Amino acid sequence: MHGVLELAVGTVVSRPYVFAFFAAYLLAAVPHLGWRKTALFTVAGYLVAFLSELSSINTGFPYGWYYYIDRTSARELWIAGVPFFDSLSYVFLCYCSYSVALLILSPLRSGRYSLAILETHAIRRSFPALLLGSLLQTYLDIIIDPVSLQGERWFLGQIYGYREAGCHFGVPLSNYLGWWLTSALMIFALQLLDRIVPEEETFRRWYHRLPGSPLFGPALYLSVIMFNLTVALLIGERQIAVTGLFIMFLPLTLVAILAIQRANRFTPAELDAHQRDFAAE
Repeated sequence: MHGVLELAVGTVVSRPYVFAFFAAYLLAAVPHLGWRKTALFTVAGYLVAFLSELSSINTGFPYGWYYYIDRTSARELWIAGVPFFDSLSYVFLCYCSYSVALLILSPLRSGRYSLAILETHAIRRSFPALLLGSLLQTYLDIIIDPVSLQGERWFLGQIYGYREAGCHFGVPLSNYLGWWLTSALMIFALQLLDRIVPEEETFRRWYHRLPGSPLFGPALYLSVIMFNLTVALLIGERQIAVTGLFIMFLPLTLVAILAIQRANRFTPAELDAHQRDFAAE
């Protein structure tokens, strides 16, 4: 038991940035989705991510052949050859990508100091939300993976590699296709939970009492991008940083323009549908 506790503490101490992002995910997701959906999605999302990684390091599917370098299993938690923190990161990356998809798809109601995303269950559970969310999560990995692959040059450490160097800063295209598939499965699991787990009205009330709460998820998405681009610059990988910046500039600009243009252009029917699904608001 003492050894397990040491590994648990070591996991957090070794990867503080992962758990800072995870704490931000909880701050955004619990008021938004409720604690039950958040807890169940955390477990379900972790299992999907873990199984995808376990499969890939043993069969090459879905990310292609890659391997983990076991240099830290004596001081942080590993499960069946996969670092615990790695699969955990999929969970908050999925949620923040899904929240950006909801921001794009939902009508917006804005005031001088407030913003409400008029989402509905139909929007949450829609195929466009799944498609957009999974693509947005894949875009995050296009930024993250080239930086993570340089881990020996920053505090992540060299923990993994590919059997054959890929065409995108050493990352193979199969990795991104695998991320798209895994992201879609995770969002599908979240949409399924949205169908079967009842809404928690108390948490919805808290959600709209927190200043800027509808933007917590999108802000987490932006924070992950900024963190990885900053690391790329600090380790001297300007090409990775500039390429990543150009990759994300267009989608982020489109999200901002759409949000500004669609604010307060909702119909009475759209407002009624939102209030029907989320009566606490």
